[in-house]
Amino acid sequence: MERDGHLLGIPERRSVDRPQASRTSLMSLMKPEYRQRVAMNEATFRKVNEGMEVGQDPSGLLTFVCECGRLGCTKLVQLTRVEYEGVRANPRRFAILDGHEILEAEEIVERHERYLVVEKAGDPESEIVEHTDPRRPLH
Repeated sequence: MERDGHLLGIPERRSVDRPQASRTSLMSLMKPEYRQRVAMNEATFRKVNEGMEVGQDPSGLLTFVCECGRLGCTKLVQLTRVEYEGVRANPRRFAILDGHEILEAEEIVERHERYLVVEKAGDPESEIVEHTDPRRPLH
């Protein structure tokens, strides 16, 4: 099924706050390989945004690529540098546009006027995004 560039085979869902048990059951509906693909897509957008941050004026709103896991998403999201750094402080978190969340693969942890913050909670997705974090210290 394709919907708004979403090629993961699940229908688009509007954001709704759900109890933890509902989120867990939603995550179990998506095949592990799809959750991994979502994590890899988000990690890729995060890496692109790290490069975009460097080339922008640090005052005011900065423009970034939506870090959602939807294949083909090219939407832009605006954050201040402080907001962006707040998201980047946790390698499991990503800044996305409202409506781009994939509740079968992540949890909404913050809502803002211009963007949402989602977090990876399951394995191996959380491990994927932690190991692909461009700010991860090299050992």
